[in-house]
Amino acid sequence: MLYSRLGDTGLIVSRLSLGTMTFTQGGGNSAIAKTEAGDAAAMVGRAIDAGINFFDTADVYAGGESEAMLGQALGSRRDEVVIATKAGWRTGAPLNRNGLSAAHLHWSIDQSLKRLGTDHVDVYVAHRDDANTPLEETLAALDAIVKAGKARYLGVSNWSAWKVAAAIELQRANGWAPFSHVQMMYSLLGRGIEHEVLPMMSRYGLGLTAWSPLAGGFLSGKYTRENLKNPENRLSGFDMIPFDKDKGFALVDVLRAIGAGRGASVAQVALAWVLANRQVSSVIVGASKLSQLDDNIAATGIELTAEELKRLDGATRPELQYPAWVTRVVDGPIANALAARPGSKPELKAEPVV
Repeated sequence: MLYSRLGDTGLIVSRLSLGTMTFTQGGGNSAIAKTEAGDAAAMVGRAIDAGINFFDTADVYAGGESEAMLGQALGSRRDEVVIATKAGWRTGAPLNRNGLSAAHLHWSIDQSLKRLGTDHVDVYVAHRDDANTPLEETLAALDAIVKAGKARYLGVSNWSAWKVAAAIELQRANGWAPFSHVQMMYSLLGRGIEHEVLPMMSRYGLGLTAWSPLAGGFLSGKYTRENLKNPENRLSGFDMIPFDKDKGFALVDVLRAIGAGRGASVAQVALAWVLANRQVSSVIVGASKLSQLDDNIAATGIELTAEELKRLDGATRPELQYPAWVTRVVDGPIANALAARPGSKPELKAEPVV
């Protein structure tokens, strides 16, 4: 297994983490929540034995069943691992069982700790943005949760880059516990964070935990144009990630060709591409079968060549949106000057822009 620091913290996490959205005791969306207690325990044990020390869950997964099952599966091994859970999505009928208000966050962390069977989580993540709650209220509540010893580190998921930056500046100004990382969707078919989020992360020293690195399972390679709508398939009942399916199938052909030369699966090559980005602290993988988990774990042994990375980048590079196509214009003379080596004569003449 490979390991990384979580952002600029001293917390060491495995570069693959096990996501537990599939864990269920009968609740949740049956298209995704399929893993019952016995199989969940086997997956957790297999993951730990393979060197995975990072486990991701949320209060909303299968109505809280995922947290409870993870806690039970870890049992006496809880102190060997890092647990991240999340709050922010609606978890009940009462009006305030939703969002990032102080009332909901303090209630949510206590419920999560009970289900997990632990006195603290290692990482507590704001799972979504909340337009109804002042940012200062959310950040003060998260800080209080850390100060109470109920969480060690904080993270944020599915926020825009500007709001994360604003939050970090407020945390610094007020001495509040800071965000350690962002948890965002990132895959070959979901590269939107490259425009604004990744540069913001670099500025603030944040890590990244990548969810849906296989684009909701599409990049497992098991889907075809013919079976895509088969009711037995996950995507027939849980197709929440928008992307061009035709481009997706073309990408799978490229992944399969690269994998064929390595004896690797389509999923392993797709995961290896995400792992190649050093801004990624950990890649969250989910599985409903041990065989899927084993296949994913093997991706840490694949190092793509520069040519393979270039090929995949070219197949999926997102079109730059304004203002990125202006802000990323490179100044040629400066770039040449900085790249110069002893004995070289860089071209330093600049032409007017307009």
